[in-house]
Amino acid sequence: MDNFSGKIAVVTGGASGIGRSLVRELLSAGARVVVGDVEQSALDRLLEECSGMGELSGEVVDVSSAESVDSFAELVFSLHGACHLLFNNAGVAAPSANVWETTPNDWAWVHGVNVMGVVYGIQAFVPRMIASGEEGHVINTSSGDGGVSPLPYQSVYASSKAAVSCITECLAAQLQTEGTALGASIFYPSGGMLDTGIWTTDRNRPEHLSREKPGTPAPKIEEFKAAAEAAGMELHFQDLDELARFCLDGVRDRRFVIMIGIGESEKVLQDRAQRIGRCELPIDLAAVPQM
Repeated sequence: MDNFSGKIAVVTGGASGIGRSLVRELLSAGARVVVGDVEQSALDRLLEECSGMGELSGEVVDVSSAESVDSFAELVFSLHGACHLLFNNAGVAAPSANVWETTPNDWAWVHGVNVMGVVYGIQAFVPRMIASGEEGHVINTSSGDGGVSPLPYQSVYASSKAAVSCITECLAAQLQTEGTALGASIFYPSGGMLDTGIWTTDRNRPEHLSREKPGTPAPKIEEFKAAAEAAGMELHFQDLDELARFCLDGVRDRRFVIMIGIGESEKVLQDRAQRIGRCELPIDLAAVPQM
């Protein structure tokens, strides 16, 4: 699919961060975009901001609920009769912690959104997309943290993103072997530090899934920048609109892995494979920043 003009694109978690940039670039490419997001206020801001850019609508959707996602898919197909591009992009993160210091609700919340949100998106949209007989593509947002190599103190988040990578690999193979007109890709946000809502993800954490015990609060992006500057570190932040354009180019080229600077990740994966081949811990502890 190299022309998005007139195509129906669905983006979950599309009201802010990377999702917002994907929406803007899709509109610029002529797509008709439907956004699903858990934040009504963010949706309202996006709709106002993108007024006049193209056909855009939004719906409050909780991707951790199968019923909510299925209702969303039913709405999209009832309004548009198709979905050509499905971006399962919504994601959240839990505080950094040792595995034994995480809580059951950390796992329930993060995996409920990051993993089951992708699964529910596939289950709700893909059968309808196949039945339409039209060409389509599913893009699942993973992360190099887990999808390539986990940061040890991000076990909850990293394991969720590793699962997304595995699910997408299986999905892409199945879509091909079943002879469908659909493809699938893993999108790894990359190119540098990312100034997104993931830094303040607790704002959307449901009360019934709050942490059962106190934890170290995640730093705000401003605090992280200040600490890095004080330590003499120079941070490179990836422009999110540029990242979104890169993602759409990857879809046009039908690349399975969409990632800026993939060569560096290839080296990391080769090193991990060699460590596994020697029956060693794949994580290079010497490269792990100390908490």
